[in-house]
Amino acid sequence: MSGFVTQAEFEQAQRVVYQNLNPTLQHVWPVLANEMGCELWLKHENHTPLGAFKMRGGLVYMHSRVQSGHTNGVITASTGNHGQSIPYAAARHDIASVVVVPTNNAQDKNAAMRALGTELIEVGHDFDAAKAKAEDLAKARDLHMVPSFHRALVQGVSTYAHELFSEAGALDAVYVPIGLGSGICGVMAARDLLGLKTQVIGVVSERANAYRLSLEAGKPVSTNAANSFAEGIAVRTPHPEALGAIRQGAERVIEVSDDLIAEAMRVLFRATHNVAEGAGAAALAGLMSERDKMTNKRIGVILCGGNIDADKFAYVLGGQTPMPG
Repeated sequence: MSGFVTQAEFEQAQRVVYQNLNPTLQHVWPVLANEMGCELWLKHENHTPLGAFKMRGGLVYMHSRVQSGHTNGVITASTGNHGQSIPYAAARHDIASVVVVPTNNAQDKNAAMRALGTELIEVGHDFDAAKAKAEDLAKARDLHMVPSFHRALVQGVSTYAHELFSEAGALDAVYVPIGLGSGICGVMAARDLLGLKTQVIGVVSERANAYRLSLEAGKPVSTNAANSFAEGIAVRTPHPEALGAIRQGAERVIEVSDDLIAEAMRVLFRATHNVAEGAGAAALAGLMSERDKMTNKRIGVILCGGNIDADKFAYVLGGQTPMPG
């Protein structure tokens, strides 16, 4: 698994990332640890300047592209966090960017992307439809299509996992949400570079379970829909390279309900006073579903982002589970 990130690539990623952000917090919150019955290290990627882990990968991807002499405009598809990362990093090199998002995308995320100076295009009913449109526009407008999964993205996001392991040490397991897979692959890469035996457990919504189905089938399996309110993990089509890495390096991939994700959001706010978006709470939901297996163990949980519309978060805090869109 560490083939995604060599030691030299990791050290270069650190240099690029830490020119733009400080390491984020990993902390054992007493109330949360007591409730979960384990030594729970919560990794706060909601504390980056863009509110999510994706910032790290975008910085490394755009740096690598510019170092290779490519300075034309870029386009990508996103539900919001990758779509902030790429414009943020592109602007640092005076490169224009375009982001294509689904028509039902979170409005606060859309506002954040526009504030970074990108051209925002709303089209399609989900991420995969937006991605298809972005690919068409890339050809029509001679733009570089930035993928949502790429080795350089993994190299960037592996820095957060290295921060976690460097402070927490040899954890028994880490729960990571899976969108297209850069986060979980970054965790596995950092683990392998450090020579640890930590189990890495991927978490998907039962309403967007393509990766779990694909692992079961032994090949990529697309679903007809990905109707989770946790838009950051609402993906219909897995990435083959990410799937292969997860099959090789992860302990398992588990499904959780959207109701449990919403409950995990409430638990995080009550126990730590941190805001988690749906994808950001999915890892904790995974631990909650396996609480009995992890009693008294040392566990990492990745809070990958906190970018959620205020009205949706208020709805969740009121005890409800949002519908997608």
